[in-house]
Amino acid sequence: MFYWFMKYLVAGPIVKAVFRPWVRGAENIPQTGGAILASNHLSFADSVFLPLMMERRISFLAKSDYFTGKGLKGWLTKLFFTATGQLPIDRSGGKASEASLNTGLEVLGRGDLLGIYPEGTRSPDAKMYRGRTGVARMVLEAGVPIIPVAMIDTEKVMSVGQPIRIRRIGIVFGEPLDFSRFEGMESDRFVLRSITDEIMYELHRISGQEYSDVYATSVKEKRAKAAR
Repeated sequence: MFYWFMKYLVAGPIVKAVFRPWVRGAENIPQTGGAILASNHLSFADSVFLPLMMERRISFLAKSDYFTGKGLKGWLTKLFFTATGQLPIDRSGGKASEASLNTGLEVLGRGDLLGIYPEGTRSPDAKMYRGRTGVARMVLEAGVPIIPVAMIDTEKVMSVGQPIRIRRIGIVFGEPLDFSRFEGMESDRFVLRSITDEIMYELHRISGQEYSDVYATSVKEKRAKAAR
């Protein structure tokens, strides 16, 4: 109930009036049934704009840190993420990664939409980086279509360490990708990499971003070391 209150009576109207989002390809989102929306990740604001501009509810797998903050700010952050359909996960790897996969599969098994950022983290410089293969494994295990999503100019609205700026943003929903030909091959790492690369190629095509075939986390780590 609170989700719908926020979306249609509070946050939704404000976002539409202030940022005037344009949307292309919304017809590619299935009306019913589970599906994965794989998006590029330019800004924290991606997880705000995308759910608000969709008719169907979408759940994202979000860092558990967002749900455990202290004080008023921590409470407000938890409230916001819960209201917008975010699900807390542990991203530390190993068993935590398996738990994240299972959480995503539960969402898809209910016939709901699941949002994933294949790059695994926000882009540090608006480029697109190499995708993580977890998205491919989830696609094969769930047996659902995957819709590529390109967020346009959201980094110009909200970037790390910068105040919010008023800019028009866009969202492009690409045509669904079907990987049913790889059914039963979710343990083959070469297949997972092939699927992931195909997803990233389509995201690169519809977003127009420059592509760099390294992980965004590696770029961030190098920059952090250089800054010390």
